Amino acid sequence: MVDRLDEETRNEALEALADWEYDADRDAITLSLEFDDFNEAFGFMTRVALLADKMDHHPEWSNVYNKLDILLTTHDAGGLSERDVRMAKAIDALL
Repeated sequence: MVDRLDEETRNEALEALADWEYDADRDAITLSLEFDDFNEAFGFMTRVALLADKMDHHPEWSNVYNKLDILLTTHDAGGLSERDVRMAKAIDALL
């Protein structure tokens, strides 16, 4: 079982994730991206999907043409966990 981050740990993690926003209603982090076109957006989603499978931690996301919205939260923990932070950092590395 994965533990939900306490407030202090969450705040420290958010400092290291400059482009991610905290969604207090879902105890989650979100990222909105815009690419040049659909192919670039979908290609990025494919790279994230392969990474997510290896990490066994899958994002909630939405794609419309060149826009991609990503939400990370750990349902088993009832909110943000270290797994989300690791996934966000891995996604950032792909950018």
